[in-house]
Amino acid sequence: MIWSQLLSSKRFGLESHKQQPDDRTEFQRDYDRLIFSAPFRRLQNKTQVFPLPGSIFVHNRLTHSLEVSSVGRSLGNDSARLLLERHPELSDTHLTELGSIVSAACLAHDLGNPPFGHSGERAIATYFSEGNGSWLQTYKDPVTGDSLTPTQWNDLTHFDGNANALRLLTHHFNGRRRGGFVMTYSTLASIVKYPFCSDLAGDHQKFGFFDAEREDYQKIADELGILRRESTPGTLCYARFPLAYLVEAADDICYEIMDIEDAHKLKILSTADVKELLLAYFSPKRRDEIKQNLQQLDVHDVNEQVVYLRSCVINMLEGECVRAFVDHEQEILDGRFEGSLIEHIDDTPRLAYEACARTSYGHIYHSKDVVDIELAGFRVMTFLIDLMVEAAMHPDRAYSQLLINRVSRQYQICAPRLYDRLMAVLDYISGMTDVYALDFYRKINGMSFPII
Repeated sequence: MIWSQLLSSKRFGLESHKQQPDDRTEFQRDYDRLIFSAPFRRLQNKTQVFPLPGSIFVHNRLTHSLEVSSVGRSLGNDSARLLLERHPELSDTHLTELGSIVSAACLAHDLGNPPFGHSGERAIATYFSEGNGSWLQTYKDPVTGDSLTPTQWNDLTHFDGNANALRLLTHHFNGRRRGGFVMTYSTLASIVKYPFCSDLAGDHQKFGFFDAEREDYQKIADELGILRRESTPGTLCYARFPLAYLVEAADDICYEIMDIEDAHKLKILSTADVKELLLAYFSPKRRDEIKQNLQQLDVHDVNEQVVYLRSCVINMLEGECVRAFVDHEQEILDGRFEGSLIEHIDDTPRLAYEACARTSYGHIYHSKDVVDIELAGFRVMTFLIDLMVEAAMHPDRAYSQLLINRVSRQYQICAPRLYDRLMAVLDYISGMTDVYALDFYRKINGMSFPII
């Protein structure tokens, strides 16, 4: 892969459009388009890890995405500066705009996530793999003979927010323009963390595009010259787009460190535990400097001390990931790079990061509040999916018609093809916020009644 081809300002769905001169670059336009979009605004009401806040404000999907975008911009800008020192001949290419591309992709990386965090993804997948939707695997329409292909079934049983983000940005929803958000090719490629189809998802359920967007991703990959990997006949697998490593690094840095800070605010982790975890990222000499700086802060304001430590760690990890990206540039371009950038940083910060990950898994992601929201979210999501799938499969029934009339016309719940109908249901459900989904659930079950 070569940088001059990988970095393209051509827009998906507007390939023949001639770009007009403007003070903003095309990648800055991507960023602005996302910031002002309804799906992005809805992230403010979607769970990140902890339940949406009461008196203590923790991260939601919106604040997380903004922070990831900020770190991503720094990763892109610093990587571009070092790469241009190595390749001055690329100064007239879009390499100078890596920061803008990565920051826009970071804004979009969680757009496809359903309500209630990862429990929402699991609720969708297990509804089809082991729940009430399992019968659809062998269903054949008695009139049209239509049924689901193995790949389409894998899309449902391995439902993934990453693939759904690409769908949201590129799909031609009813009444919308072709090309979806009409983003630049490079920004779209940067959000695809797992560039292969659902047939290759395996036990971890991760993949990059649904069968419905298979040709769209092929088009993006061909345009940018992304390497195609050998895979089982009938499947599709590519090397990762280089900038996707920077998007992943920004996400890894933010969610791991900010989850620790949120857990401290919620008193899940003690101040002493958090300080120990965060100071472990640094060499003994740098650790002593940070401790001296901590002494200058208000000793009674432990939150401010944690904020200072967190900022030091994020700054250090950003520099480490930039170094890893630039040091492994050729492996990345050749499609030979394995793992994430975090896995290739120096031993001290890497081991500290792994310690944070173990703490998060053991004390945060399995804490009572987190498990409670997952249990509730799983129940709400399963109920709503079951309800809407039933309506999509039997649209002539009176109750089905009431439900379908509640759905925006952009979602083709009554599409002729079975796969398209089911994907429309998931488009509708995954686009909900936590509050909207819960309110809908309560109204349907008679727990609350609309004011007339």
